[in-house]
Amino acid sequence: MNEELIAVFDLMERERGIQRDTIIKAIESSLLSASRKSFGTYKNPQISIDPSSGDIKVYAEFVVVADNEKPSQYEVKQSIAKKQHPKQNIKAGDVALIEVTPDNFGRIAAQTAKQVIIQKIREAEKDVIYNGYKDKVGQVVNGIVRRKEKNNVIIELDKAEAVLPKKEQTPNEKYHIGDRLRVLVMSVTRGGTPEVVASRSHPDLVRKLFEIEVPEIYESTVEIKRIARDPGYRTKIAVLSKDEKVDCVGACVGMRGSRVKNIVRELNGEKMDIIPYSDDIVEFARNALNPAKLKAVDVFEEEKRLLVLVDKSQLSLAIGKRGNNARLTSKLLGWKIDIESEEEYTGERRVSSSKRRKREKKREMENGEGSLDIPLDEVEGVNKKVVDYLIANGYDTLKKVASMHVDVLYTIPGVGKSAVEEVKEAIEKKVRELQEE
Repeated sequence: MNEELIAVFDLMERERGIQRDTIIKAIESSLLSASRKSFGTYKNPQISIDPSSGDIKVYAEFVVVADNEKPSQYEVKQSIAKKQHPKQNIKAGDVALIEVTPDNFGRIAAQTAKQVIIQKIREAEKDVIYNGYKDKVGQVVNGIVRRKEKNNVIIELDKAEAVLPKKEQTPNEKYHIGDRLRVLVMSVTRGGTPEVVASRSHPDLVRKLFEIEVPEIYESTVEIKRIARDPGYRTKIAVLSKDEKVDCVGACVGMRGSRVKNIVRELNGEKMDIIPYSDDIVEFARNALNPAKLKAVDVFEEEKRLLVLVDKSQLSLAIGKRGNNARLTSKLLGWKIDIESEEEYTGERRVSSSKRRKREKKREMENGEGSLDIPLDEVEGVNKKVVDYLIANGYDTLKKVASMHVDVLYTIPGVGKSAVEEVKEAIEKKVRELQEE
């Protein structure tokens, strides 16, 4: 028993990091509780474990009496007390600790020590799990699928098991025992049983995978501004370079697509759209809806809504399968997006918004902006054909054209580069004249 106990002490210190004194105190306390009935005839019983030899002994308090006296239940002769404590000057009337270890105490001690050690190992394992993963929340870790419990998947990590709940699983993924995969640590709880919760569907999983694969992102040369994800199908990620010499999209894609391919492979074929970020909402929308070619983009600031007009042949491409592309773009931009075919965007649709335009015009007049709301064909210096193209696309006033982004002008059929410059110059001239008036 003693040799085994010492071996366990050494193992616990070396492998689990549990100090010997901690285990000894726990065993002493447990033994005292477990054997209290056996010590009912003793006063203030105490248990002592020798940390070097592993010997376990029981002591109780006795009052010392002279050798020529007959000791009562809680008394001991002076000669016996001196024999157990030879280095102490024990006199009659003193209180001494006398060994009273029962004959069958070894068996009780062995069982109790075993239970305490098992409990300490469990507590140590809980501490290892919690302390090892509490600082990894929001990080990606590697794991192996070990089993399934109802709708949850249990993943073996380095020194713990993680739970992948149904809601954190990617819809089109099938998890088989033995599969190796990366997961995002969502949370670590410290209760009766510490639990690590993981995710395969969270957008931050994509963010962290890009940080791992793209050194420029890890070094903050390229910044991930926004992410919109439809787990298992498509992710749109907007990136911005802080160094004009670094191509943010090229850095994320890698040579011959090597970097993004690794991420797509890890996510079982989930498509990745890497988009240059822009503070200009129109330009950002164009980037996000690429490769669909947009004819025009109307911005409604108060509603945080974009009306996007595309050629009929581009409509399905812009909207995407099951509306996936439009939905992800809306999530990425944080704006509501309405995508319409230019051919089907009839006069009736425009008439239906006439009340809104009247309200806007009234507000502009109150703010002193009504002077810009004059018919476009009254602006001098703009080619009549160009004016006709602009009016046909809904840009029939000076104000509308003045507020247009230059990229929108380029997308209007019949308005070439020279025409754009001509329009800009004529509009700016007219605005200056009105402002001076």
